[in-house]
Amino acid sequence: MSTSFSRPPLAEEHAPRRRRLGCLLGSLLVGALLVTGVYVGVEWFRTGMDLGGQVCRATAAGTTVTFTPEQMDNAATIVGIGMGRGLPARAGTIAIATAIQESKLRNIDYGDRDSLGLFQQRPSQGWGTPEQILTPEFSTNAFYDALVRIDGYQDMVITEVAQEVQRSAFPDAYADHETEGRVIASTLAGHTAESMVCRLDAPTGHTVHDDLVVDLQSHLGLTGTIDADGRTLTVETADPQQAWSVGQYLVAKAERHAVTEVQVDDRRWVRRSGPTSLEWQSADASVGPTTVVATLTPTPTES
Repeated sequence: MSTSFSRPPLAEEHAPRRRRLGCLLGSLLVGALLVTGVYVGVEWFRTGMDLGGQVCRATAAGTTVTFTPEQMDNAATIVGIGMGRGLPARAGTIAIATAIQESKLRNIDYGDRDSLGLFQQRPSQGWGTPEQILTPEFSTNAFYDALVRIDGYQDMVITEVAQEVQRSAFPDAYADHETEGRVIASTLAGHTAESMVCRLDAPTGHTVHDDLVVDLQSHLGLTGTIDADGRTLTVETADPQQAWSVGQYLVAKAERHAVTEVQVDDRRWVRRSGPTSLEWQSADASVGPTTVVATLTPTPTES
């Protein structure tokens, strides 16, 4: 009787199988990385999520929303103009929620058909010329002009009132951003103190004083005074809530206007690229509950 034995496979015979398995695992890994990268990219574009770079955050009622400095700059323009017009914070909530839905708070020069700007307003529908619509102050005032003509807008569901103004093909989408709008409006209206923070790199330019003073006047209706050295802006306000409104507006505008520090009463925000920039800290001395002081980046000739 003969007995046969099977020969153990040689190591070389396993190699093709290992290569196939390795290729499969490699493909799965690459696919997972691509999916993750696409997701992160989409979320960053959608919300300005914190990836460790420049970022701004607003917090109210236990909710924090995160956007890029560009987006929060535009949000400050929108809410600031509403405040300057004497409109309630609810108007700012509606406007912010609408702008998030329409443009992700970016002043874009494209859109569906001839839609443009923060609110995707259409020149063909009488909102203004393309140049006007692409000016945030003009488009924001145009939005508010339409909003205040709606009787009882303050008590209406946001999908209804935004649709009355915008005539969108997707009216229910505005409700998705109501919480974000409320948080930003509450913060920039001064209802919530110490709640607007930005992590920013060092300024790459200097403060253009005329632009900053004009923004304060045209948005908030307030006058700012800049000292002779061009390094300090002081704004006197009517009450502590308005002081926090101005202070947090200036934080949101810090990237545009090369602001390096903002103080309200005895609390201050300091421009930094590290985590301590995402909090308000104790100041050495109080400037008073109704005074806001901002430190500016001087021009080279002022150094």
